[in-house]
Amino acid sequence: MLLKFHPMPALSQEFFIHGFSVLESSVLLIMSFDRYLAIHNPLRYTSILTMVRIAQIGIVFSFKSMFLVLPFPFTLRSLRYCKKNQLSHSYCLHQDVMKLACSDNRIDVIYNFFGAHCLMVDFILIAVSYILILKTLLGIVCKKEHLKALNTCVSHICAVIIFYLPIINLVIVYRFACHVSPLINVLMANVLHLLVPPLMNPIVCCVKTKQFRVRVVAKLCQRKI
Repeated sequence: MLLKFHPMPALSQEFFIHGFSVLESSVLLIMSFDRYLAIHNPLRYTSILTMVRIAQIGIVFSFKSMFLVLPFPFTLRSLRYCKKNQLSHSYCLHQDVMKLACSDNRIDVIYNFFGAHCLMVDFILIAVSYILILKTLLGIVCKKEHLKALNTCVSHICAVIIFYLPIINLVIVYRFACHVSPLINVLMANVLHLLVPPLMNPIVCCVKTKQFRVRVVAKLCQRKI
């Protein structure tokens, strides 16, 4: 499944796809800090995370996400493209567009490497926050409090897995599955990267809602009857 590459629409699409991906990674990092603060220091939670501070954090990470991805379209636009203008995916990935250039693209390769490591830094900081959460929980004697604290993290842990697992899979497919049919690569990229996260996130967020569980159980009981 090959799609024609048209510079301006493709670069715009690439900016928004990668930009929103980086923004979602930042949101997950902020949520992990929020969970750590709520468990480690619940009495000062509202005094530390005031509305003003939350707005400041949101603005800072929004600008971080935008400025991290902003160079991508400009560096790609400066490249020279030959007659080959077919993308191997149904949407524009930076790595995929880079391969179409017939001029020197070392700057794009280096910056793409830098951008990927920024996402990995977010993931590492999320992992560190959960290590600190576990360290805090080990200091709590009551097992009931352990379960109550961990229960508040379940949705976020699922959201982290749903977000990062498709990205890791996409990188593996892009790097090591060159011999696989292009159709399989496209289907995997579309299903795992574009379909699964938006489909699963509302379910993950709602599954802990009591009203949602009651309605699901009621529907299942009606079907059995």
